[in-house]
Amino acid sequence: MTDNAIVTQLVADARALVPLIKERQAETAKLGKLPEETIAAMQQSGFFRIMQPKRFGGFELNPHVFFEVQQILAEGCMSTAWVLGVVAIHNWQLGMFADQAQRDVWAEDSSVLISSSYMPVGKVESVGGGYMLSGHWGFSSGSKHCKWAFLGGMVPPKEEGGAPDYRTFLVPISDYEIVDNWDVSGLEGTGSNDIVIKDPVFVPEHRTHRSYDGFSGQNPGCVENTNPIFTLPFGQIFTRAVACSSIGALQGVIENYVTVNKDRVGVNDGNRVAHDPNVQMAIAEAVATVSECRAILKEDLDFFSENPQSGDMELDINERIRRRFNASLISSKCTDAVNKLFIACGAQGIFRGHPLNRAWLDVNAGRTHVANNPFKFGRNLGGTLMGQPNTDFFL
Repeated sequence: MTDNAIVTQLVADARALVPLIKERQAETAKLGKLPEETIAAMQQSGFFRIMQPKRFGGFELNPHVFFEVQQILAEGCMSTAWVLGVVAIHNWQLGMFADQAQRDVWAEDSSVLISSSYMPVGKVESVGGGYMLSGHWGFSSGSKHCKWAFLGGMVPPKEEGGAPDYRTFLVPISDYEIVDNWDVSGLEGTGSNDIVIKDPVFVPEHRTHRSYDGFSGQNPGCVENTNPIFTLPFGQIFTRAVACSSIGALQGVIENYVTVNKDRVGVNDGNRVAHDPNVQMAIAEAVATVSECRAILKEDLDFFSENPQSGDMELDINERIRRRFNASLISSKCTDAVNKLFIACGAQGIFRGHPLNRAWLDVNAGRTHVANNPFKFGRNLGGTLMGQPNTDFFL
């Protein structure tokens, strides 16, 4: 199949899956993870392979396609879209690792999935040929569907006073424990459990990915994976993977809101809800928010796709800072819009079975992710424009 045909099929499959995952929302929340039927459907459609290396059965498609599929799924279930966004983006990142790491995971089964927790809390000790790693990490979305994990840690500097080297460590499930502690009020189906390595385990050098390489585009995996997508800035793509499901979820809320309230009459005043100016304005602002977020996302992705990193070429740091702020605003804008719709819905929205209730909780939960807090990134943008030093290197 041509790339265009693959894209058409991916989008069609995503659309077809929306009503099914919408019906499974309550089951998904109760399970605290995605139903196996949902994972199987996404595997069958190739959603996890969108940016995976072709050498291991992937499509190596532009990130525009990935985020379109994610947003479509979020219209039916944000937890499903969140897991796809986080877990599938790992298949792209693994393509940046040394070839041997890719073979370690996919040599026998290219459908194997990877979860993550990038928080740099791992205890790292340098040893011959690699590192000893232990620690306790939180928020590993989709962890029960995965056989490997990306875990964050700082490699101590070789010389006193030197800067630590942030790395992602690739670890098999046999080396870590999943702590089933995901008891939350939003994004319940993401199964974002804790990961624990009590006794230090050995991680060979080839199963690590330096943050600097992800920043510069000079990744070890680019020797074999020559598609420019593997030189895109890791920080810019991953942060959008935890932001863009909010856009699709808001779109789903808009559609549900209209369906529920278009002909509804208020029980207290007997007036049609459709005549309420507050309702009309909340819907208008939500529609505008979806359009705005999608337009900015497209423009940012166009910029990075047209300026891939390679060799000594480096994107202007000021552009990275500005566009990183753009990514952090997505969830914030969608949260503001969904909250206005929730309030305009009246007391009905507080019932768990109401079509808006779960999406309202999910969008607000997504906003709490550290990558979706615009204040840190906005202050960095404003500060650098005023001549202050850059404080963010996950760009």
